[in-house]
Amino acid sequence: MSDQYGRKVSIPTAPNLRDLGGLPAGNGQVRRGLVYRSATLATLSDADRTQFAGLGIETVYDLRTADEVAASPDRLPEGTRSIELDVLADSSLSVAARLGDLSADPQGFAATLGDGKAERLFEETYRDIVRLPSALASYRELYLGILDENREGAALFHCTTGKDRTGWAAASILTLLGVDETTVYEDYLQTNTDLLPALEPVLQRAEAAGVGRDVLLPVLGVRENYLHAAFAQLNEQFGTIERYAQDGLGLTASDIERFRQLFAA
Repeated sequence: MSDQYGRKVSIPTAPNLRDLGGLPAGNGQVRRGLVYRSATLATLSDADRTQFAGLGIETVYDLRTADEVAASPDRLPEGTRSIELDVLADSSLSVAARLGDLSADPQGFAATLGDGKAERLFEETYRDIVRLPSALASYRELYLGILDENREGAALFHCTTGKDRTGWAAASILTLLGVDETTVYEDYLQTNTDLLPALEPVLQRAEAAGVGRDVLLPVLGVRENYLHAAFAQLNEQFGTIERYAQDGLGLTASDIERFRQLFAA
């Protein structure tokens, strides 16, 4: 998918960064400049922090595990508030939270995830992202935080690579806002265009250690069947996106209406 709606924000040390707004929804479009998504901000350079600050982002929702945050804390502009929401706290085995293992032990990582195991594990992780109590609590706080009338400036949410926990946050929000399924999937798959070039050094180091790209691409990129697994879990457990928001996240019908009004452009 090309960035036909001009939503990508090019900050070299803030990969996979784009505006959640700008996509068509119903008779209008999702409001721009309100909420952004990205990969980790742990490598944000001093020079790039100035450009990042120019986006007006005053609250960052960090969807990573406590271990991920401790290992690679965000480097945010001074005054930016960070809220940690450990989506996968209740997960005993999540490949989305173990990408750091790739650098430490690439061959062990490959042995764990080769022969199609990576895709099956990711599908289960995406179901976990919908059904785990820690995930429901985290996304509830994200939705309510975005809705908070006392919050100033724009918001941003991210995980490590900005594709799984972040991908579901974006897909669920856009779906609730009335963005059609095809566009939601196109936005989700945009990560392959925006993120994978930044991960080229990781791929090259792994290849030098004897781990092929065919093993790593299902891990480092996104696949349509991953997001499909999350929506399948939503449909089985809740039935509709509205029921997910109400029964899963604990939002009221009034909250949902205010959420939609907030993003109306």
